[in-house]
Amino acid sequence: MAYFWVYLNAMRRKWLFLSMAIGVLFLASNPALAQKNEVVDQVKEAIKAGSAKELSKYLNQTVDVTIEGKLQNYSKAQAEFVLRDFFKTHAPNDFNIIHQGSSKGGQPFAIGEYKSGSDVYRVWMKIKTINKDQLIQEISFVKQ
Repeated sequence: MAYFWVYLNAMRRKWLFLSMAIGVLFLASNPALAQKNEVVDQVKEAIKAGSAKELSKYLNQTVDVTIEGKLQNYSKAQAEFVLRDFFKTHAPNDFNIIHQGSSKGGQPFAIGEYKSGSDVYRVWMKIKTINKDQLIQEISFVKQ
């Protein structure tokens, strides 16, 4: 009888390990999670390069842009122009994502640190899913 309980516990451990492995594989292969990270990585590279044109590929058709405390709602084309002007005035030395996650409602966001000369800006991005595409709905550059 003791052998039966040892066997049963061993089988439980195997099923637990197998179900955990399947869960990890599911999360790793989930396209929505992969896409969110991919979009944040692409946006990171565009900001690091100071390329408003490249960044605009990831902007929603209308986007809230806050630069140094001034919040405005722009069309995608207007936002590209405003961001181009910002990057021209405050050329990037470096940009890194320091945190990313999702709100309680599941809306992805990312927080970064943008360095230009001796200035440091906190960058905050809110990402929205539209027709399976991850697009920036809101971006903010606030001087530290």
